[in-house]
Amino acid sequence: MALENAVRPRIVSADPAEVRVAGKLSVTEITLVSIAICAVIAVARIAQPFLVPVVMGILLSYTLRPLVAMLERLRIPRFAAATMVIAILVSLISATLYGVRDDVNDWVAELPAAARKLRHSIADSARHAPSPMTNMKAAAEELDKAAAEAAGKPAAIPEPLKPSVSGQFQDFVQEQSGKALGVIAEIFVALLLALFLLAAGDTFRRKVAKIAGESLARRRVTVEVLNEIDGQIQAYLITLLIANALIALATWGALVLLHVPNAGILGAVTGVVHVVPYAGTTVAAITVGVATFMETGSFGDAVIAMTAIVGIAATIGMGLATWLQGKAANMNPVAVFIGLLFFGWLWGGWGLLLGVPILTVLKSIADRVEAMQPISELLSS
Repeated sequence: MALENAVRPRIVSADPAEVRVAGKLSVTEITLVSIAICAVIAVARIAQPFLVPVVMGILLSYTLRPLVAMLERLRIPRFAAATMVIAILVSLISATLYGVRDDVNDWVAELPAAARKLRHSIADSARHAPSPMTNMKAAAEELDKAAAEAAGKPAAIPEPLKPSVSGQFQDFVQEQSGKALGVIAEIFVALLLALFLLAAGDTFRRKVAKIAGESLARRRVTVEVLNEIDGQIQAYLITLLIANALIALATWGALVLLHVPNAGILGAVTGVVHVVPYAGTTVAAITVGVATFMETGSFGDAVIAMTAIVGIAATIGMGLATWLQGKAANMNPVAVFIGLLFFGWLWGGWGLLLGVPILTVLKSIADRVEAMQPISELLSS
């Protein structure tokens, strides 16, 4: 009887709405937590234009901190060192874009010829072997005519013409141009915030430690979390850099073997866009497929090139990189994938780019906060 009483859960409230087992949340607390989580998600989605540059700037400052510290050891003032690092980063990006502008212009100039090739290929394919969709559409039209004749109704009036494909494409280009300007503005704000955080040095960290509480233990835990976040983000970015460099080299070699022109540029583009998980692979595969079709005019060659890109990305990006990141951050790949899906839904491409660093930060905090142990258990490998 004593043993049975010892293992029996202890009820600490008789109110059904407040019934709780010792050590677990009550129904009311679970409801409040669920409402709070939904509210946070809604605010994060609405406040995306504000939160994305802030998160990106903070992560960028963590990434560039070692370079600023190295320049500071050379007797360069911290603000000047931070300014130099940001200026060098912007200069490298600008120089890269300037260097590939001619190739991009040549590629865009070939798009009309590629469109003509695609139109002729589709027309030839339709003449020689009508597709199942064409046959189904013709059958549906015949059934509509038969139903109209049986009911004694006049023939259906054709629907108004839809906007032409060229008009839709122009609208799409204009829409994407507006979004590109928004992305540039967000990047500028993130760089400015990173500059201020780098120039501030440890001031921000000391303020966070002070906010954590007056006790020495709380401040020590806060400093440990900040140091671990620093190391985890840098390890993640190093892993990402290595994986993307390997993907760029492997793509270049594969496209050379397939005799695809501009293999080096396409390899570099593939390595850069793969910074965004999953979506980057799709963009790279489509780009390589279009470039191959423009050169050869063959769907088969384009499909082979796209398959090679997807295979390389899956082997290196989803295989080697996932293993290295799991070793570095000790995170569960399934939880990371689900987290990327969530952040991709929340913030689109920015969510896919920032999802893994955010999960890394969340796990570092959850490992040391007792109330967040379930989150730590879910994210841990």
